[in-house]
Amino acid sequence: MANWREVTESAPEFAARVRESFEAHKHKTIATLRKDGAPRVSGIEAYIIDDELWFGSMPGALKARDLLRDPRFALHGPPVLLNADDSPTSPGDTKLSGYAVEVTDRDRLTPMLAARGFGPDAFRDSHFFMADIREIALTHIEGSAMVIDLWRPGGELRRFTRS
Repeated sequence: MANWREVTESAPEFAARVRESFEAHKHKTIATLRKDGAPRVSGIEAYIIDDELWFGSMPGALKARDLLRDPRFALHGPPVLLNADDSPTSPGDTKLSGYAVEVTDRDRLTPMLAARGFGPDAFRDSHFFMADIREIALTHIEGSAMVIDLWRPGGELRRFTRS
């Protein structure tokens, strides 16, 4: 399972840029797979806490049911929005995909909840997932070119440039 620590250890500068982009805004978008295989897009919050990327869901939510049935997901950090002067509001556009691993053990959840300012009994009926990260893409603009940095577990960081 590739967690956030693996990203940080294998590509520290990339991980720092991804984290800055990812945390530039609170809300993200997650894509899951419905029972019939069609995509479902939902709003979500996701947090990098210690060595893991965490996200959750309200009890019985469709996205949670999707992930429990088929753990594949794609997560889109906030897109690069522009300020009034056309400067970007974040250092890039983050896309991440992998497998959602549900965590139900309260002893494992307690540190994550504490890092977010909640007690150990918070959100008792909610679903919590850690990401088994399979791919991260950070897209940003350099001059007139679009630059995509791509990371996959066990591989080298790759860069693609499109003019």
